[in-house]
Amino acid sequence: MERRSFLSKATVGAAAGASILAAPAIVKAQPTVRWRCSSGFPKALDTIFGAAEDAAKRISAATGGKFIITVAPAGEIVPMPQAADAVAAGTVECSHTAAFYYVGKDPTWAFGSCIPFGMNFRQMNAWWMEGGGEKIFNDWLKPQGMRYVLSGNTGAQMGGWFRKEINTMEDVKGLKMRIPGLGGRLFSAVGAVPQQIPGGDIYPALERGTIDAAEWVGPYDDEKLGFHKVAKFYYYPGFWEGGAALGWLVNEKAWTGLPPEYREIFYAAAKEANADMMAKYDARNAPALRRLIAGGTQVRPFPRPVMDGFYRAALPLYAEIGASNANFKRIYDNYTAFQRETVSWMRFTENTFDDFMAGVLRT
Repeated sequence: MERRSFLSKATVGAAAGASILAAPAIVKAQPTVRWRCSSGFPKALDTIFGAAEDAAKRISAATGGKFIITVAPAGEIVPMPQAADAVAAGTVECSHTAAFYYVGKDPTWAFGSCIPFGMNFRQMNAWWMEGGGEKIFNDWLKPQGMRYVLSGNTGAQMGGWFRKEINTMEDVKGLKMRIPGLGGRLFSAVGAVPQQIPGGDIYPALERGTIDAAEWVGPYDDEKLGFHKVAKFYYYPGFWEGGAALGWLVNEKAWTGLPPEYREIFYAAAKEANADMMAKYDARNAPALRRLIAGGTQVRPFPRPVMDGFYRAALPLYAEIGASNANFKRIYDNYTAFQRETVSWMRFTENTFDDFMAGVLRT
């Protein structure tokens, strides 16, 4: 009996092995596809721009060089704010970007990235992959001729670089700050003056005093962009980007025109990039922050009254948007219900453990 079972399993294993060995032949029979990607980021940022390049290399390797995606930095093909329109029109097949860059078109875009006081990296992944987030967001996006494939996350971001200290909500009023997405709407609601400025243009604006403050991502990227040279106060946390997701914005006709095998490979490469980007930031931000502090940067937490003030302003903002935008309200209700559930779980385990370890390993 055991011998027959072994032979049966061996036969199944051999068949699976043959199937795997046959895969290259299947790929060779597929057409050669060439796509152009307009990134939302400058090439100098190897982690956030590099995520698209890494995924493109994986896709090419897995298809034997038959599916090639050329990644161009922001502005090389189209300006970053026009990338979504370019994808919808088929000018480019895809863009690797942050969905919240397009909240000016519709605030519902924010749910492809993050909202102020929203979910962290793990919670966002759980909502997107297991909580119905991917379906509800893409059901909304599909009539616009596009789909969004999650592929990257910065984790909780820093609060940004400021020329002056922020001690109370009064200090925020009139502040000209580079901040995208619904974070910009929130800052406007409390009296600040948000500015939409692409990553590569932030430094000169901060240096010239055109803006008073700017946020980008975190120590590793911010050090590369040199913000510490023109602003000395570095605040945390970036409560408007507690887990900023990135993704591939893909033209729907181009997507459906792909062989099914290519679509599966694309999804696999995107998921790999999603994990890789977070791992790179977690590994690189700590030493970068130490270098910044050693160089004179003054790292400050936002005072609790400031955090509370922004939170109190966020809730009526969401209610206001939802009252006039049924799509936003539908996804917001789904998103926040999932958030409440996962936060209630993590406070027993992750949060308690993290707080303890932060205390005993503090240096």
